[in-house]
Amino acid sequence: MDIIIKASALALIVSVLYQMVSGRNKEIGILLVVLGCSLILMIAVSFIEPVFSFLRNLQVLSNLNEEMFSILLKSVGIGLLTEVAVLVCNDMGNASIGKTLQILATVVILWISLPMLNSLLELIGEILGKV
Repeated sequence: MDIIIKASALALIVSVLYQMVSGRNKEIGILLVVLGCSLILMIAVSFIEPVFSFLRNLQVLSNLNEEMFSILLKSVGIGLLTEVAVLVCNDMGNASIGKTLQILATVVILWISLPMLNSLLELIGEILGKV
């Protein structure tokens, strides 16, 4: 809880500084936003190891194929990274670039998921063949 309060305070400070500086020097304002986002993301990364540990345990208990597990993690990573990049693009007034990036991320996630989708299709075929 304490870390969320600190991160929120950092976000507010960066936002206020951006508003103060961006009128005079837009480049410095953009730099402040990127720095603030980077610091908050570093805080988020510090919380990710226990999540990965849990997911590894879940993989072992569920007997999930390593390749399938890797696809899931990559998809989540692409989604999170894209969301941050899109938000920064939107803040900088480049919403069309952000939307295009979202489309690219969706297509890449689908492309990465093809082996999983093929396995699902094979499983459905086996089930229908047995009925």
